[in-house]
Formats: sequence, C-alpha cells, structure tokens
Amino acid sequence: MSTTTLENLAGDLASGTVRLVDLTHTLDPDFPVIILPPEFGQCARFRMEEVSAYDHRGPAWKWHNLTLNEHTGTHFDAPAHWVSGRDLPNNTVDEIPAEVFIGPVVVIDCSAGAAADDDFELTPAVIAAHEAKHGEIPPDAWVLMRTDWSTRRGAAYLNMQEDGPHSPGPTPEAIRFLIDQRNIRGFGTETVGTDAGQGAHYTPPYPAHFYLHGAGKYGLQCLCNLDQLPPTGAILIAPPLKIRNGTGSPLRVMALVP
Repeated sequence: MSTTTLENLAGDLASGTVRLVDLTHTLDPDFPVIILPPEFGQCARFRMEEVSAYDHRGPAWKWHNLTLNEHTGTHFDAPAHWVSGRDLPNNTVDEIPAEVFIGPVVVIDCSAGAAADDDFELTPAVIAAHEAKHGEIPPDAWVLMRTDWSTRRGAAYLNMQEDGPHSPGPTPEAIRFLIDQRNIRGFGTETVGTDAGQGAHYTPPYPAHFYLHGAGKYGLQCLCNLDQLPPTGAILIAPPLKIRNGTGSPLRVMALVP
C-alpha cells in the first residue's frame, strides 16, 4: 500500500466518504454470557472494581481492576478455544499473525428468518441465495450472519427455555461449505456464540466451533449494528488483546464501509 493510498483513506474517513461502523456492544456487568450445563465450568461476567478515584487511594488518578472471561461480551475465538484446534500451530491470540485481524467481510442477511423463527438456520441454500444476489463469497473473507439478535436485551438475548437456549445459527453443512468451498477466514454472529442455541444437538455438537477451529479459522460473537453493513465491500477490523496462550479475547470490532 502506497503512502498516497493511506493518505486517501485518511481523507475519506475525515470526509465521511468511508464510514467507520462500531460493531461492538458496551461491556458492562449486565451483559449476558453463555450458560453451560451446571456440571461444567461457567463463563464469568464482566466485573469492574474501583481502585481509586482522585481520592486518598490515589489523589490524581482514577482506575479500575477488571475481572472477566476471555469470551465475555463482543469477543474473538481463537482455534485453541476448541478441542479440534488445540494442536494447531499459531492457535492462540498472541500467536495469530496480526494481518489476520483486518480483512474483507461478507454479511449474509438472515434477519427476516430469525424474526420468524428463534431457531432459524443458516444453510447451504441460504448461502446460495445470497451468492445468487451478491456474488460468490471470496476466499479469505470474514462471513457474518446478520440476524438482528443484537437488538434483544436481558433474558431475551440468551432466550433460555426448559430445553436450553434458542437462537439462530449455522448448520454443520453450512459451516463445512464455507470452509471447504469458500475458504473463509472466520465466521461471526450477533448471538452469544457462533453456534445456534441448540447447537449441542447437531452432529458434531457445536459444529461452527468444531469445524472452524479445527480448520484454523476464527470466530466473532456478540456483534451488533450488522444492519449498517453492506452485503459485500466493507473491511472488518477485529484485533483481540495479545494474551499469552489466550483462547480468545474481548475486543472492539469495527468496519470500514464505503
């Protein structure tokens, strides 16, 4: 990239020719986290403890101690997060090449289907319909599943029922198609995970996690404002914290939109 290209980008951002869209939820103690069956360890919610506030604990400064899980709020999944990716090289957030965190993004609009069915599935047929309208998904692109689920708040976000959570997500066949036929970089959702709420009942269980991370691909969860992105043509910016041996990280996800 030439200096002129970078200067043009800066000018386009300043003029509004290129918009910067924030795809990140505010991280606070009330933001829902995934709930696993009680026999498993649980994801910690975000907690913020005041250390000092311009007072006797520190007269000229204010700061906080933070407690949270790697997979709390809008967050990134590295391959090491899942058993299928545990032995891959460069599988933790500190080892992933930095250039991976910026790249083209394709948004598949499933909002109408998700509005009608909490368990709406992204299938190969849905992907084919998207490509017929917007063109083939290019290699090494991020693919985001827009459901407008991010507009939900509180209990409606996890949507827990007697048989567990209900939220939209991809089928095993859809994820395999995106990996095997389109060689995507990663997959993202507006829900608490890259899998459907009832993803445990697929074969294999939680296929997005299993197939994505087994192939060295990445995940993004708890995104918002996907309705502000075009189907193609935007650039995603999603660098996680550089945590040693980290399996994931909260992050500020943004997109450059023409």
